[in-house]
Amino acid sequence: MKSPLLFKISTVSAVLSLILSACGPSASASIAQSNLQRVTAPDAPPDQIQVVVANNNTFAFDLYRSLQAQDGNLIYSPYSISLALAMTYAGARGETESQMSQALHFLAQDQLHPAFNALDLQLAERGKAASDEETPLQLSIANAVWAEQTYPFLQSFLDTIALNYGAGIRLADFINQYEAVRKEINDWVSNQTEEKIKDLIPEGVLNPDTRMALVNAIYFKADWLSPFEAESTGDAPFHLLDGSEVTVPMMHNDTFVPYATGDGWQAIELAYQGGTAAMDIVVPDEGRFDEVESNLDHQTVSAILGSLQPASVSLALPKFKFESEFGLADQLKALGMTDAFDADLANFTGMSERDDLYISAVVHKAFVAVDEKGTEAAAATAVIIGVTSAQLSELILTIDRPFIFIIRDIPTGQILFIGRVLNPAK
Repeated sequence: MKSPLLFKISTVSAVLSLILSACGPSASASIAQSNLQRVTAPDAPPDQIQVVVANNNTFAFDLYRSLQAQDGNLIYSPYSISLALAMTYAGARGETESQMSQALHFLAQDQLHPAFNALDLQLAERGKAASDEETPLQLSIANAVWAEQTYPFLQSFLDTIALNYGAGIRLADFINQYEAVRKEINDWVSNQTEEKIKDLIPEGVLNPDTRMALVNAIYFKADWLSPFEAESTGDAPFHLLDGSEVTVPMMHNDTFVPYATGDGWQAIELAYQGGTAAMDIVVPDEGRFDEVESNLDHQTVSAILGSLQPASVSLALPKFKFESEFGLADQLKALGMTDAFDADLANFTGMSERDDLYISAVVHKAFVAVDEKGTEAAAATAVIIGVTSAQLSELILTIDRPFIFIIRDIPTGQILFIGRVLNPAK
């Protein structure tokens, strides 16, 4: 009989970042490698990869609507979350598998994992073709799994993780040394994200009943294609939703960029060097932030991006830097993924024949920093498995009010980070 875990988890979010490549194992953990190497030419047709991207981006906004009720600024990496849960999905069966597929917009197992692998391999190539005059874009993705050394995980599950996600299993002593394992995981995440994501897993999340932690880390750093001049930055007012003002450093740039305007909003796209990534900013009109934010979904954002046209814009954009952190169990349950968190109903028999595993926590942390030179962002996600016991005229866009931003990969359209800035002074 499965019994529920008796602890609460805290919410964690981190700076936007690109996924880092996996690092080697730590000295304190052995690796239970599958004897299969990662497939570097996966059998995933281009149209299937695009379906995965569209589905990932649909989930990204499903999650945004679930998180928008939180106070303050927000940043998270939907791609990091999808990746960590895709590894978990590899072990789900029955109703648990069906609910995860519906909530996360996942394809069938035999289609999803090769397509994720192909997408990940494409993203890993970003920045490698930068010219000598350009600063290479950094986009890194890393996956790792820590597993209880005494627990019998199925070889087929380990093979799926090895073939498609390049994640070896680090054998760990959760039963007797769960706090030491927590530190090891947090150190790995910090290393993968250039120390931007620290203490991903807070105290109390791991305990002697933990059997596995599936972890993804993403790190992103890129310079603007058209940087802002530091000499043009000056203090200016930023108008908050409650009508008050704060003074923030406002960057200025006269630039030629994709721009659009619609009912209650303006939008602009700022490219990064290399042309393979961009930040899209949606600025609701004064008094219409809640309305525009509530209506944002994958279809609406796709329409906004499709309406962007080159324009000469006199742009003012605040510098900002913040992080977010949260647990995602409640949000994922609200999207219909309930059985996976229920010790009595969860079915992860694709991981082990024992049928005693369930998800005890999903934690996420993200960070973002935007200045005159460019953007740095990072994020990490951990899934914890427990066991029972316009015209080309000059436009002026002064972003002096709350706005929403997206960092995405241009060739695939995959959204890497989503966030909002309600108060850049925080």
